Amino acid sequence: MRRSIIKKASVVVAGAVLVSMMSAITPAVRVSAADDGTYKAKFMELYNKIHDAKNGYFSPQGIPYHSIETLMCEAPDYGHETTSETFSYYLWLEAMADSFTGDWSSFNTAWDTLEKYIIPNDQDQLETSMSRYNAAKPATYAPEGDLPSDYPSPLDSSAPVGTDPIHNELQSTYGTSLMYGMHWLLDTDNWYGYGRRGDGKSTPSYINTYQRGPEESCWETITQPCWDDFSFGGKNGYLDLFTGDSSYAKQFKYTIASDADARAIQATYDAMLWSDDNGASIANNIGRASKLGDYLRYSMFDKYFRKIGKPSEAGTGYDACHYLLSWYYAWGGALDGGWSWKIGCSHVHFGYQNPLAAWVLSNTSEFKPKSPNGANDWKTSLQRQIELYQWLQSAEGAIAGGCSNSNAGRYLAWPSDTKTFYGMGYQEHPVYHDPGSNRWFGFQAWSMQRVAEYYYTTKDPQVKDLLDKWISWVKSVIIFNDDGTFLIPSNLIWEGEPETWTGTPKENKNLHVSVESYGTDVGIAGSLANALIYYAVATGDTESKNIAQQLIDRIFANYSDEKGVSAPEVREDYTRFNQPIYVPAGWTGTMPNGDPINSNSTFLSIRSKYLDEPDWAKVQNYLDGGEAPVFNYHRFWAQTEVAVATGLFAKFFEEDQGDTQNSNITPTTATFDKNVDNQADINVTMTLNGNTLVGITDGTNELVEGRDYTVNGNTVVISKDYLAQQDEGTLRLQFIFSAGARRTLTVTIIDSSTENPPPVTGNLEVQMFNSNTQTTTNGIMPHFRLVNTGTEPINLSDVKLHYYYTADGSQQQNFWCDWSNVGSNNVIGTFKTLSTPKTGADTCLEITFSSGAGTLAPGQSIEVQARFSKTDWSNYNQADDYSFNSSGSSYASWTKVTAYLGDELIWGVEP
Repeated sequence: MRRSIIKKASVVVAGAVLVSMMSAITPAVRVSAADDGTYKAKFMELYNKIHDAKNGYFSPQGIPYHSIETLMCEAPDYGHETTSETFSYYLWLEAMADSFTGDWSSFNTAWDTLEKYIIPNDQDQLETSMSRYNAAKPATYAPEGDLPSDYPSPLDSSAPVGTDPIHNELQSTYGTSLMYGMHWLLDTDNWYGYGRRGDGKSTPSYINTYQRGPEESCWETITQPCWDDFSFGGKNGYLDLFTGDSSYAKQFKYTIASDADARAIQATYDAMLWSDDNGASIANNIGRASKLGDYLRYSMFDKYFRKIGKPSEAGTGYDACHYLLSWYYAWGGALDGGWSWKIGCSHVHFGYQNPLAAWVLSNTSEFKPKSPNGANDWKTSLQRQIELYQWLQSAEGAIAGGCSNSNAGRYLAWPSDTKTFYGMGYQEHPVYHDPGSNRWFGFQAWSMQRVAEYYYTTKDPQVKDLLDKWISWVKSVIIFNDDGTFLIPSNLIWEGEPETWTGTPKENKNLHVSVESYGTDVGIAGSLANALIYYAVATGDTESKNIAQQLIDRIFANYSDEKGVSAPEVREDYTRFNQPIYVPAGWTGTMPNGDPINSNSTFLSIRSKYLDEPDWAKVQNYLDGGEAPVFNYHRFWAQTEVAVATGLFAKFFEEDQGDTQNSNITPTTATFDKNVDNQADINVTMTLNGNTLVGITDGTNELVEGRDYTVNGNTVVISKDYLAQQDEGTLRLQFIFSAGARRTLTVTIIDSSTENPPPVTGNLEVQMFNSNTQTTTNGIMPHFRLVNTGTEPINLSDVKLHYYYTADGSQQQNFWCDWSNVGSNNVIGTFKTLSTPKTGADTCLEITFSSGAGTLAPGQSIEVQARFSKTDWSNYNQADDYSFNSSGSSYASWTKVTAYLGDELIWGVEP
């Protein structure tokens, strides 16, 4: 039940230390263009190299390899493994390519391949097992050890484990108990020989490596199958290397890497924006991405669903949710169908956050998850992620590591001087320490690219200062050499720690970063260019545009070859092929090829097939005392980073058009009310930069100038008469400019004049009043009385109450039950964003009851004295809230609070 840890191995590039990672792309060459010197042509040149069959980026099934080279150990322990990271980059590459061709078949093929091969299907995870999952006890606790020698870790069934609050809604929404997420690691060619589902021969094969604490580098892992039926390894397969138990059951187990699933969503959103038909060609894949995001919420929960900030206590629902993208989530079950389990993750790294994906899943109608709480959870996550970046920004501007709800992975008490974020302790290097996870500069570029694209998309003022400071620091650490080459940071050194988070950003004068070493990682240089491009377009910063252009130009001029882009890497870490691997005394077994596993094992001894690699002589010479070997690796992710950045530059700043593609509109979102009393035109200001407006489309039809909209200088007025004819929901208007740039105005169409149906009155009456009747207040205090007016008892765990109001902001909110005669701990409050805002309501507080609340007998009543506030204690305006009752201080029937039995409305009228 342990998680996988994706690690980055230190290597030396051109004499400097560098940390490497993963890759992605697609099959048959589809894009062609003469090399006319444009950035579009450069993109196509690199894209075609990736798809040239002789270069070997793809398996026979069309699965992208981590690297075309096989002799490689870093995060994957063999170059022809594949990661979920790789697949997410594959989507991104194809999205960019298809945006140039207008034919979305490659992107659709990429998604088909992804779903077929890296998301475990109903044979890889058994419905018979997953249907036996107990949401009240998601998994059995096993403490994490500090060292590999601390394993196997004993299972402890007496340790607190909280409840899983999203299982039932996911099962109900999708009609299955199966999970939908990308397992992080595939043996694409079945190099190890486990096969799929233990058959020893089929490809690809689901495998896992990291299992034994933060000091277990890739060089100390024992690769094992995800489907462990005891055909390989020892008498209990590989299970007893990791967990201690009285007996072992044959089982399957899978782990996702949250940043990869989030990047897949990001890439799909970009594909929708870049498609001329606003996503009609990829609609099925938008649904897949939405579903992926629905299940990705498991990464927002503590590993054992314990309370955030109070990890000694079992959670009762969302009190176990930190709302951040943690390192993983995992699940598994017995092969005999007897049981299954799920875990979240307590460890959070800033580098895995993706505010753009959170915004897409909470604000874009096409991507909003189908589950009742999905969009609202991502709305909360968006705010929490932004706050995490703000909390961790160093005095120089770089972003520090992260935090954890589980000190040492064992829920130890935090030292009294620990700096905290919502009760979670600061971690300089979350998750792994060999090497330290936040030494690698790549996380800065990867993560802040998403922040830059988020800012470009939304202009959210919360991230402007954050991004300005980070961009300024990045500019100061990029080196352009006179010979046309460049250097960017490889490893960072951290000193100090952030201040405890109190809701507002601090200067963090005691948190500092310095660059330990430089290198030439072309992939991360591409990611940096990507971030700088979005920042330049969003802010008009010419210097950022020029730096991005220089990075791209220098990569193509100095590091391009017949297979793609690559820089020489001096692999001093390859001494660790002789790294001893901890195996408990007395434990014996074999790898599928017969390599023995015992207390004398090394990384190489259980991977003897490396000796057959064509380039092995270079490594052997180094192990025998010679010089460190030098390799030129072509990682899929690195090729894609360079390609996507080049494609973006073509879209925004193609060199024969100067800055004419740098056109923008303000605002990018708006609301229109079809109520004739509230209708109003929508004014849009254009920043043209020498461009002209060609036209506006709604995705299917072209709007008619003079009738549907008018243009007055730089202002476009969208006519209220046109808007009134549109259906309620989301309208996406695309502004098309002369240089090909497209900008989207998303309009939420509502109708506040829709007449409410008569109130429903069933066997449960809701009485309420507001204890605090101040119009402007930082706390809303509804008191409820529920009366059973029927003749049969009502199971309170089946009851839901909805209190409707306007959130007046996007801040996270807290709920308290101050008193109830069924016990405050049995009253659960959850905040939900309405999919279509109504007059007086864009949010509802949903109150539910745990099984401990019992039943409500006929003629009896219960009371709930509730209260909720924003985490920053900013004010609400209650005056216009739909459910607000200012009539007095005593209970009275109130139909503007609704009650449900299951999903059936039994009291009140919805707004």
